[in-house]
Amino acid sequence: MKTPTRTRKPRGFTLVEVLVALAIMAVLAGLAWRGLDTIVRGRDVSRERVDATLRAGTVLAQWEQDLQSLFESASVPALAIDGGSARMVRRADDGVQVVVWSLHDGRLLRWAAPVTTSVGSLQESWLRSQQLLGNESGQLLMLDGVAGWRHECFVASSNAWVNCQSDLQGPAPSSQQQQQQQQPQAAQQRSATPAGVRMDLNLAAGTLVRIAMLAPSPLP
Repeated sequence: MKTPTRTRKPRGFTLVEVLVALAIMAVLAGLAWRGLDTIVRGRDVSRERVDATLRAGTVLAQWEQDLQSLFESASVPALAIDGGSARMVRRADDGVQVVVWSLHDGRLLRWAAPVTTSVGSLQESWLRSQQLLGNESGQLLMLDGVAGWRHECFVASSNAWVNCQSDLQGPAPSSQQQQQQQQPQAAQQRSATPAGVRMDLNLAAGTLVRIAMLAPSPLP
């Protein structure tokens, strides 16, 4: 006589097992999310730094182009650099124009006067460039977050880098240098134009250095 076999009913998960599984899945999901968030943040930071580098490169290229387009005239200096601004006269497509680079409240600005072919208009633009406050409508924001900047000018005669503001003109003439004082104004301006300009920009990520060698166009 055969004894009946007992069939086992399928056994489900207990509540404890389900809770343990959910806890493990929550931990794994949290770790995966933190890893993904780190990757995304790293990508965003890298993109911001690349964009900032490209922006700074474009700005410095414009700075160098302005300097390499200097135009010397007998009416105004070709280049004048002080602690807060760098004013220059550069060649343009239809004439010449005054360009001013200045630093105001951590912002590197560039202002360009209208292109002119008149000596009187050029002198007016130069005088106006000395009165800029940084909030004019023609001011263009080139870089933000600039903690400071510094300029040095290369004097070919002495083969040395000097302070553009105080050392570029050299010492005052002595009694043996009276002939130099009688030189034409245009010749004095040409001798004061440096052969190169170095600009150091202090940014949060570090210091950017740009050296531009100059070749001003001669007087007509």
